[in-house]
Amino acid sequence: MSMQYAIPDLIDRAKLTPFQWRVFTLCFLVAIFDGFDTQAIAFTAPALIQAFGLGPGALAPVMTAGTVGMVLGAMTLGLLGDKIGRRPVILGAVALFGTATLATAFAATTEQILVFRFLAGLGMGGATPVLLSLAGEYGPAKKRGTIMTTVLLGLPAGAILGGLLAAKMLPVIGWQGIFAVGGVVPLLLLVVLFFALPESLHFLARHPSAAGTEKIQRIIAKIVPQPIAANAKFTVPELEVKTGIASLFADGLARNTVAIWTIYLFNWVAWFMFLSWLPTVLKATGLPATQAPMGTVAVNAVFVACAIPLSIILPKMNTRLLLLAMFVFGIALSVGLSYSGTNWTLVFVLAAAAGLGIGGQQIVLNYMVAEAYPTALRATATGWAIALGRVGAIVGSASGGWFLEHGGPSGFYMALVLPLAVAAAGLALIKPVGAVDKNALAAAH
Repeated sequence: MSMQYAIPDLIDRAKLTPFQWRVFTLCFLVAIFDGFDTQAIAFTAPALIQAFGLGPGALAPVMTAGTVGMVLGAMTLGLLGDKIGRRPVILGAVALFGTATLATAFAATTEQILVFRFLAGLGMGGATPVLLSLAGEYGPAKKRGTIMTTVLLGLPAGAILGGLLAAKMLPVIGWQGIFAVGGVVPLLLLVVLFFALPESLHFLARHPSAAGTEKIQRIIAKIVPQPIAANAKFTVPELEVKTGIASLFADGLARNTVAIWTIYLFNWVAWFMFLSWLPTVLKATGLPATQAPMGTVAVNAVFVACAIPLSIILPKMNTRLLLLAMFVFGIALSVGLSYSGTNWTLVFVLAAAAGLGIGGQQIVLNYMVAEAYPTALRATATGWAIALGRVGAIVGSASGGWFLEHGGPSGFYMALVLPLAVAAAGLALIKPVGAVDKNALAAAH
């Protein structure tokens, strides 16, 4: 009679091994280059406007194309990862955004750039959920939240690296060189991934085959110190059946759902509008184009620095009050930026602080869902809230150029106040649902 092993139990009981650290590191590197390529259009926007003789509003479709691609990529490639495996989808996503970003370097028109940005967005948006799944499945439950948060921080880390590169090298290699780097390096990483990135143990166990069982045996031997029976069978807990969207509006939850969707939608409008257009706004204010990308560096640096402390204190905080304070802070920063003029020290201090006051809510929002929904609905609620957030990202990316063109830098910053205020107002509608184990939610994400 063959022995049966539950893969999550085996991983939870073992200490982290070099093999698992290799998986986490590879996922983090993919996230870094994903973040680099995501923000490449923001770094190069001032140069593109100059090179093609555009107004800020004319670049909005190019800005939006990548975000639309990311939404569709997250929806389609995430599902594909469950059907054909995490490894092939990650390899395909890296190949797609690396190739499309490299092709952007050779684009001769803005229409070509728009197409390539959309294709790159498919890969960038599709890579993130699959990366998080793979990293989470190789980590023990008690460290899963930290592992996934750290991998996710690769996105702003990549944006920081891209901003530093653009600030130093844009005058030398031009906007084409930034996209060339953003394409070539992920394609080089793709070669490493092909040989070093394993398939998900969970996926292999859910799709049993003789070859899959052999792969599980080889991988488990690198993680679990005790010998495993040669004829062992491996299992994973059955996936929890997702509750339908209609349940989010039943049993008195409609008010929470409307509020949650409002908060996600308008916070992401402000965040992506600010992040996508900041270098262009700084150049329009008078900052040299070579220094404009440093604004994005400052914003993402503060976002990264605040992420870990926020994740530590969140289980002990009143999430609604914390979010309210952050929205008020973000509104104050937006007003301050609108009056900061060319006082560059003040501009950079306020812009950097927006990494917490406008973007920091991204870290907190999942915890807020825990207070607003019962356990059985949290996964469905979070998924739909993030989908609404991505709609907000499209709106923010598309509208930033219009506000800059018609209101100048001051009008652009003031335009951030409205979505932040609407998101803050949505907090008043939230009705907590009982006591919640937030640490469990963190581990789940």
